[in-house]
Amino acid sequence: MLLGVGGYVALQYESGSRSEPHCAVRGAEDDEARHTLTPVQAANAATIAAVGTARELPERAVTIAIATAMQESSLRNIDYGDRDSLGLFQQRPSMGWGTPEQVTDPVYASAAFYDVLLEVPDYLTLPLTVAAQEVQRSAHPDEYAKHETNATLLSGALTGRVAAGLNCTTGNDRVAGDAAELERLLVRDFGAELVVERVGDAEEDELWLPVPDGDSAEPGWRIAHWSVARAAELGIERIAWDGQVWESARSDDGWRPIPGDSAEAGDSAANSPSGVRLSLFPAL
Repeated sequence: MLLGVGGYVALQYESGSRSEPHCAVRGAEDDEARHTLTPVQAANAATIAAVGTARELPERAVTIAIATAMQESSLRNIDYGDRDSLGLFQQRPSMGWGTPEQVTDPVYASAAFYDVLLEVPDYLTLPLTVAAQEVQRSAHPDEYAKHETNATLLSGALTGRVAAGLNCTTGNDRVAGDAAELERLLVRDFGAELVVERVGDAEEDELWLPVPDGDSAEPGWRIAHWSVARAAELGIERIAWDGQVWESARSDDGWRPIPGDSAEAGDSAANSPSGVRLSLFPAL
């Protein structure tokens, strides 16, 4: 019996996470609060953040957008709502937000939200609930405020300010990666200017996303956190950036230092190109 239990535990460890799939985000300081959410919620938050950072919007704008979607849809791209409200932000086609197909496209919906937010005078200094209400015109405007703390945690990680701030455990239902689909979604969320290079061979697809050399690792962490949020869905086996690695088989352990591998870590001092490396599970 003990051998059987030991074998089961070993199998769980080798094949993936030892817990149910979920994501957790933390602040820059260890004593800050943490927030747990589903991979679907994390992926939608990552899209909202990617659309904002692609437009070079400040982190506060991303926080407002994520908090709004947390209240309106619990970060789920739903196909129902009050009257004709739809999508992450419960935008109404009858009120000029777009067609039903458009407002249920997370990228379109996020861009539409930011478009209106940017028209709000002094939105960066307004209380979050006031800024969100100027966009949404909700019947319950005070409800946005209760999401500010968790939205701030998410925006800190998803804009890249907090390194290794988001981790997702993937469970044991491994899927084969599709490099073409992963590339399509990356470009969809971050914009056509994102450079994605295919490396590896037929046995092991990998994507390499160059990150411009600079003083900040934030651009790479935006991609790395977006990727970890979608890892289970898209069959991402391994993510490496900034001297840290995340692996599906050890996803309970979160981000870990890469031992003695300055090239893969993106160490520009070692004369290696700086970039995020995404390795995919091969077909079973």
